Amino acid sequence: MAVIDSIAAVADELTAWRRDIHAHPETAFEEKRTSDVVAKKLQSFGIEVHRGLAGTGVVGRLRSGNGNRAIALRADMDALHIAEENDFAHKSKHEGKMHACGHDGHTTMLLGAARHLAETKDFDGTVYFIFQPAEENEGGARVMIEEGLFDQFPVEAVYGMHNMPHMPVGQFAVRPGPMMAAFDIFELTITGHGSHAAMPHQGRDPVFVAAQIVTALQGIVSRGTDPLDAAVLSVTQIHGGDTWNVIPNAVTLRGTTRAFRDAVQDRFEPEIRRIADGLCAAHGATFDLRYERRYPATVNTAAETELAAAAAAEVAGTGGVDRDPQPLMGSEDFAFMLRERPGCYLWIGNGARDGGCMLHNPRYDFNDDILPAGASYWVRLAERVLAAPAT
Repeated sequence: MAVIDSIAAVADELTAWRRDIHAHPETAFEEKRTSDVVAKKLQSFGIEVHRGLAGTGVVGRLRSGNGNRAIALRADMDALHIAEENDFAHKSKHEGKMHACGHDGHTTMLLGAARHLAETKDFDGTVYFIFQPAEENEGGARVMIEEGLFDQFPVEAVYGMHNMPHMPVGQFAVRPGPMMAAFDIFELTITGHGSHAAMPHQGRDPVFVAAQIVTALQGIVSRGTDPLDAAVLSVTQIHGGDTWNVIPNAVTLRGTTRAFRDAVQDRFEPEIRRIADGLCAAHGATFDLRYERRYPATVNTAAETELAAAAAAEVAGTGGVDRDPQPLMGSEDFAFMLRERPGCYLWIGNGARDGGCMLHNPRYDFNDDILPAGASYWVRLAERVLAAPAT
């Protein structure tokens, strides 16, 4: 692996940064300490710092040479509402919160790259370092964009990176087109007429109706979606009733849908409504549907993917870059940035440490061994995209 020597030499320092952030996790739009740490380090590197987008967002601006081109490199900063079950020294100091997705490592890798680029300035143009809050569930990328991210910091392309457990350490994976799925949520409340459980004929049982709706919803994917289109509809919550001998007035179903194409994503809400309407009407019940479009699909553009893959190969070698990974049904709010600008989102292998914990696990921890590789990738990408003109 061709990690940049000067970055490899400060691996221990990067590890200390990462573990400090891990020990002080902050969730969506509350990343005050983290954003302070990021801003102070960027300033110490001599990088111009801008703060305030989405409340806790930080953007660093670094210019070199006379070029007019500009790109953005993005890392997420927020943690999750998960109680950490690890027992190492840098475990979370904030009860009920932890960095279970590796955003502590993402932030550290981009900081490491920012310092190196500020020292070498081996590029021609402007690099913006975007440190984004609230990736988990709350769409911090969307908020930054709505508040003028790309108006204040115009770029030709934007790039993101995420660690991936089970992928070999230091390897990369990237493909043009979809990398991650769109993410929507729904809440469907079925209202009937409560009764004694021993006399169900005197009411309209919403539990009975809800059970049929849960089954019928699966047909949206299995019978209503082209088999060549990947899609998921999962009912994840069922709430209703308080005791054994009472049929409740109402039952609430909650769940999520996932898809890679807009046309597939667009079908979910009207299909859920059609099924609920038909089954409720058949059994004398009514319903109320709340459907929220959360994140679009994360879709890489072809030219930027080629640049990212080439930069990754400089670090991991050609054999260390998977050019056709299977897309994941998980979601990522970097998708909002890719809706505004061309760009690329790739994965870096986090290995199988800690028993191979997947992301969002209470025993997950970012693998510090990949910090130099991730930082080196960011540097090589910036140098490649904004290469100085030949003289």
